[in-house]
Amino acid sequence: MHVTLVHVHVKKDHVNDFIEACRRNHEASVKEPGNRRFDILQSSDDPARFILYEAYDDADAAAAHKQTAHYLEWRETVADWMAEPRQGVAYQGLYPA
Repeated sequence: MHVTLVHVHVKKDHVNDFIEACRRNHEASVKEPGNRRFDILQSSDDPARFILYEAYDDADAAAAHKQTAHYLEWRETVADWMAEPRQGVAYQGLYPA
């Protein structure tokens, strides 16, 4: 399983906009072939910080996600809302197998 944790810090005045954009991206992403999870997590300590937990069957399915219309729309929509560049960290998912 290919997992990416995307760390996002959003400008405080765009937190609600970001949440809505992520909801739309989430709803389409969980329907993609090879998608296992697509969770949007908001920090309890700082509501402007998020982690997007993206789990796919393999690296090819994760790469295909980045070519979808909904991802490209999300990326364009949220670009100016970032307080700093988002950071994606790839992991190999071990369990569940």
